[in-house]
Amino acid sequence: MSDFMQVLQSVAKPGSIVKKGQVIAEFDRQFQEQRLDDFKAQIEQSERTMRSIDAQIDVQRKAFTQNISLAKGAVEQSRLDLKTTPVRSTIDAEVLKLSLEESQARLKQYETQVPYQETSMKSQRRTSELDLDQAKIELKRAERNVELMGVKATMDGMLVMENIMRGSEFAQIQQGDQLFPGQMFARIVDPSSMLVSATANQADIEMLRVGAKAILRFDAYPGLELPAHVISIAAITKPGGMRSTFVKEVPVFLKIDKMDPRVIPDLSVSADIIVESAENLTLAPMESVFRDSPSAKPYVFVKTAAGFEKREVDLGLANHIQTSVRSGLKPGEVVALERPQSPQGQNATTKEASMGRVPEALPARNPFLGVFHV
Repeated sequence: MSDFMQVLQSVAKPGSIVKKGQVIAEFDRQFQEQRLDDFKAQIEQSERTMRSIDAQIDVQRKAFTQNISLAKGAVEQSRLDLKTTPVRSTIDAEVLKLSLEESQARLKQYETQVPYQETSMKSQRRTSELDLDQAKIELKRAERNVELMGVKATMDGMLVMENIMRGSEFAQIQQGDQLFPGQMFARIVDPSSMLVSATANQADIEMLRVGAKAILRFDAYPGLELPAHVISIAAITKPGGMRSTFVKEVPVFLKIDKMDPRVIPDLSVSADIIVESAENLTLAPMESVFRDSPSAKPYVFVKTAAGFEKREVDLGLANHIQTSVRSGLKPGEVVALERPQSPQGQNATTKEASMGRVPEALPARNPFLGVFHV
């Protein structure tokens, strides 16, 4: 593990514009160069072992060939000696016969061992070849790892550094930091085409669709609003986090449809995603709508000359703060935000509908949007 924990020796300035092929970061090469030297030494050792095995195989082959030649000579000698049996005693004749049989048996044994001996020698050499090939592969990998210590830009764009836990707080990665294998330390961003990385509450995710339009708002520029659309929705929730035990969030990516020169990477952004829309609606605050039970019909308390009048309403699209009213409420009427405390309801808190008086139907150029916050 320590061989791959790399120290960032140098890095291009965050926020600078880099070109494709430009070296943007350099890591400490010490460990990788040590591994490279180890594999070079291993190859040299494997090559020496190969030469030693070749020499041993050559010696064994020559020794085996010599043994066969000696065995053939012993057989020929025994045959010649056997021709002298007419002038020898019976015992000597038997001894010569036994000597011939022994020589023939030894020759046959050597000749039978020839293919096995060749197979054994080839096996030894093949094992050495495999060890050498493996060492060469590891050497190439080590050379590649040394090259990777210099990170090059894969595209033109702006260099954006990631954050790292330094001490007890997050801080931007900088020269001298030690990074673990696989850790992302920087991004190259195309300023003309940027994405928003957002999260949506698991309770709202079923309403989202790829391609849905959205409106982006930036904390750095309160008056700036840019159009965007959803390009991807994760299949699972975001793991970890301080609230992971009771709040689950799903990653969502949005593409900015219209850029602004003030927008730079790593800004905090909110996105209102349009899940449904309608026009020419009468709006009322959500807190002005009451129900006696979850399944009961909704109603409001409308201010009249005699006090507050309870009136059932038919609701339409709604967001977290407002709801549209199809029937039961007219534009300009005043509704109570709390239940009246007396039959006449004179002490009830009131508020004009739609954060004021119930407005006239909204014009077509300003439609009511059913949205939620991500």
